[in-house]
Amino acid sequence: MRYKLTLAYDGRAFTGWQSQPHGRSAQDVLESRLGRILEIPLLRVHGAGRTDAGVHALGQVAHFDAPDALTMGGAEWQRALNARLPPALRVLACEPVAPIFNAQFDALGKMYHYRICRLPVLPPLEHGLAWHAPYRMDAGLLRAALYTLPGTHDFSAFAANRGDGKETLPGYAVRTLWSVECEETPGFLTLKFHGDGFLYKMVRLLTGSVMRVAFGRDPLAWFTTLLDSPGTGKSHHVAPAGGLYLQQVDYPPDSASHDHNPQIL
Repeated sequence: MRYKLTLAYDGRAFTGWQSQPHGRSAQDVLESRLGRILEIPLLRVHGAGRTDAGVHALGQVAHFDAPDALTMGGAEWQRALNARLPPALRVLACEPVAPIFNAQFDALGKMYHYRICRLPVLPPLEHGLAWHAPYRMDAGLLRAALYTLPGTHDFSAFAANRGDGKETLPGYAVRTLWSVECEETPGFLTLKFHGDGFLYKMVRLLTGSVMRVAFGRDPLAWFTTLLDSPGTGKSHHVAPAGGLYLQQVDYPPDSASHDHNPQIL
């Protein structure tokens, strides 16, 4: 039986999602706890995508295959896992899905949001959860930079090299952003990026770059040139990991019944 998990985790507790040799990634911890329940040394969990060390998730999705002999339902798996997982990693939902469901390859897109604290002093309970950037800002320039992003672009100027060679493949850096929004609440900005896929550190580089423009440290033309003329340069302004959240993963309506929009509290 294949099960689909919707997960939330505090990225400060893990070395990212992807399995690591030392075993302290979110994937490693989840696989370890599943293995204890099943009393087998290794059960592979397949995630919808990677998140880096320090990056949080509110709607990461993964799947795993349980032995057919087990009669546990989704709610039982959820309770069993949450009883064994550390508090920084929670199973928000667990449901049986078709054997062909794949958390990574069936995903149509993702939404990330990035939180920026504009207060003069960062509240201590926001440490590691938002980028503290209290500098003078031109909101008009910020929105002008964000306005250029929706649509299909070559985002190679806003991607880091992961070292797997994929960045050399033709068209690899072409992605479509369906929407980019900026929400303002007292003392905070939240940038939301919704698209069909994201490159390594793409959201953090886009955030760091548009904020450079908003702070008056680089002109708007610098940003638009990087976006419209790939190959002319790269941005190296990476926003801190702690402000980034994987909010949701999108799937076709018939791939599973679960709502992939967990409430953000």
